[in-house]
Amino acid sequence: MDFRVLGPIEILDHGCNVVPTAPKPRQVISLLLLRRNTLVQTAELIDELWEHNPPGSAMTTLQTYVYKLRKVLLRQGGEEILHTKPGGYLLAVPDSAIDLHTFETDANAGKALLEEGDPVGAAAVLKRALAMWRGPVLADVAPGSLLTSYVIRLQELHFRTRELRIQADLRLGLHRELISELKSLMMAHPLHENLHAFLMIALHRSGRRHEALEVYQVLRNNMVEELGLEPGQELKQLHRALLADGPLDTSVPHHQLTAVMAEPAELTMLSAAPAAPAAPAASPSAPSTPRRAPQPAVAGVPTPAQLPADLADFTGRGAVVGDIVADFTAAQKAGALRTAPWMALISGMPGVGKTALAVHVAHLVRGQFGDGQLFADLRASSATPRNPGEVLLGFLRSLGMAEHQIPDDTEERCNLFRSVTANRRLLIVIDDVTSSADLRPLLPANPECAVIVTGCRTLHGVGGALNVDLDVMDHAEGVELLARMVGRARLEAERRATDRLVELCGRLPVALRCIGSRLVAVPGLPLTVLADRLTNSPQALDELCLGDLNLRAMYDSSYARLSRQEQSTFRLLSMLPGAAFTGDAAAELLGWEPAAVERLLIRFADDHLIKIVGFGNDKIHYAFPELTRAYAKSRLDSVLTDAAQSVLVASVPGEVADV
Repeated sequence: MDFRVLGPIEILDHGCNVVPTAPKPRQVISLLLLRRNTLVQTAELIDELWEHNPPGSAMTTLQTYVYKLRKVLLRQGGEEILHTKPGGYLLAVPDSAIDLHTFETDANAGKALLEEGDPVGAAAVLKRALAMWRGPVLADVAPGSLLTSYVIRLQELHFRTRELRIQADLRLGLHRELISELKSLMMAHPLHENLHAFLMIALHRSGRRHEALEVYQVLRNNMVEELGLEPGQELKQLHRALLADGPLDTSVPHHQLTAVMAEPAELTMLSAAPAAPAAPAASPSAPSTPRRAPQPAVAGVPTPAQLPADLADFTGRGAVVGDIVADFTAAQKAGALRTAPWMALISGMPGVGKTALAVHVAHLVRGQFGDGQLFADLRASSATPRNPGEVLLGFLRSLGMAEHQIPDDTEERCNLFRSVTANRRLLIVIDDVTSSADLRPLLPANPECAVIVTGCRTLHGVGGALNVDLDVMDHAEGVELLARMVGRARLEAERRATDRLVELCGRLPVALRCIGSRLVAVPGLPLTVLADRLTNSPQALDELCLGDLNLRAMYDSSYARLSRQEQSTFRLLSMLPGAAFTGDAAAELLGWEPAAVERLLIRFADDHLIKIVGFGNDKIHYAFPELTRAYAKSRLDSVLTDAAQSVLVASVPGEVADV
């Protein structure tokens, strides 16, 4: 068997990928592969799968995953390679059978050849190493904290290997061929000095010295504005050499930036070249306080990089992403005029993709935060919410605070957190928040930080934040998401059924992913059969549950937060006919005063259980999203069945029977 992790995870047996489709077994086999031939402790696997909230059945469930994996591997390989050891498991895989080992071997060999003065051999070996990559590491695995650390390491190794290959190509005189690649990389890494140096050299060697000088000025301006720093000495020497039209020798066998700048003797000459012109003075109309440089990490404590992995097949949302990034960019340009952190509050109905959007946007802007990223799931909509004090404890540990330095009192932790972050430029993502009271203790005071928050409930009273009310996907985005999961050809063969499935899923990303996973798991299943099953099922939401993708459980969480009377009202509202209704229509059904009903409908709208769809005749018009209506009806049917009674409207005004 061949094992591949440099892209979507694959275990190939005669060209057939036998990796399980369920998310958590994929996490288990991924961690075992990255730690191949060494013991992976049971506790590490449980932490990877469930982080800080393992269920009581965690050990049994893990053993089930391992048992199923062992069956798959035995069926394909014919011999035992997944071994149970005291305290954990060991996957015995020869180095020659995994793409990661081949990549690392070639990357190290290419680096050695470059240092030995063989750019021809180095370029060939490094290109062969990079060709092993089929996409981001474990692109189709949702990693926990442990896997994420391995993914980040390998992404950094891939980037360093690409730098070495570019350096080899420069020494071979492939300057013109590198320009477009370097410009693309520079856009993705706007403050990376080596990449800018490589591009300056390539442009100079291509007879475009004026563009090379512009590259330096753009980088210098960005570094001063974003970091309050000047470029390093090596880059300044390169700039002075360009100004003096001095020689640039790219043949020196040295791994540092000076290797592509000049021979040591030439560097001495360049150091006496005229200094670069000073940058233009800041506009007198704006404060000129520079941003602080990234703070050095506490000894032994890595810079926090806690963002979950982005979805490899993140689809659509172009307008929403563009609006958020544009607002963030405008806030950054305001610079010292800002006195509070930039903040985006993303809310929406269950399953609409709030977390996925927040993580995607965070990855787009994380390069602006040299002091790292923090992530916390408050689990406010679950049965086991986390309190702000617990989250602050984790944040402070990640920022290098020792246990004995962290107070027990939540308010004191909050004050310490603001002090620790006062000189740090951090991006903080806080998931599943339902109240501004829980959010406020987690907010830094430093205006150079940024915060992205998600929740089912609209948060009021958080001033100055960008409020994003995330709606369902449009139809084309829903089709595209299914196409990326299932394959475009399969959808085109049953286009009508595809369109039906997208609408039956309410264009909700979680529901669409559930349907896509079902289709992937059963390649021969016709889309028409699945669409008919959804249409005819009395409990359609039960068809939209697969593994961790459980839309009904998401609705259950929102429903559980309602009071008993609110739950009863929510169920009864599903009886209203038509697509839209007014507060008066709801009041007539319930026998309430219209003003009291209107207040409750606004509460439901804040919880994204119903939508405000317009205004007419001085009345607000509301509507149920189709799957939300189906959920409310299922709850009503369940109550009626259990109680064996008809729907009763309270005879006392302002009260509703428990229906």
